Amino acid sequence: MQDLGISVLFQGRNFIRLIEGLWVTVRISLIAVLISIVLGIILGIIMTIKHPVIKIITKGYLEFIRIMPQLVLLFLVYFGITKAFHVNLSGELSAILVFSLWGTAEMGDLVRGAFISIPKHQYESGKAIGLTNHQINLYIIIPQTLRRLLPLAINLVTRMIKTTSLVVLIGVVEVVKVGQQIIEASRLTTPSAALWIYAVIFVMYFVVCYPVSLLATKLEKAWKS
Repeated sequence: MQDLGISVLFQGRNFIRLIEGLWVTVRISLIAVLISIVLGIILGIIMTIKHPVIKIITKGYLEFIRIMPQLVLLFLVYFGITKAFHVNLSGELSAILVFSLWGTAEMGDLVRGAFISIPKHQYESGKAIGLTNHQINLYIIIPQTLRRLLPLAINLVTRMIKTTSLVVLIGVVEVVKVGQQIIEASRLTTPSAALWIYAVIFVMYFVVCYPVSLLATKLEKAWKS
């Protein structure tokens, strides 16, 4: 009976190579996410400062990152900056830099939105019962901000994980690149290998992203009830 090409997954180290490629994807995502969370929180707090110069700088950064496609940013950093300034950046490091810039902008905007969504009467109520500004922030503002922020931040994480598939275009050997290599090596002996390779890659992304997405949904439902 014809195996339709599924056997290519178990030839040599093909399946192990896909797992190793997935780890490269996850590693880039995790590092970029951690950097984005830290810098994004700082940026979000800065964006709440009502100063015209700060507003212009932060808004300009946010709009630049949002308008510029991630793929163009990858090419700009990996092929442009490295050549223009003679900087030796690997594809993986370039990807981490680009996704950190993108994630920081998005996270910063989420933090800003979460902070300004807190009604003013929350501050006034805290002062009315004798709380200091520190106590108001610690016991009233920050808990409510986290409730608004966490589900959105987790959704951003899933977007970052999926978008890392673009790094294949700057030569990073992650899961999609490994899949392409296996398909190319098997194109004469197993023409239908692409179906199974990409199906496995889909399942891998699903296994990584679905629990994160499910967590965001559960948090959102729990905090709305």
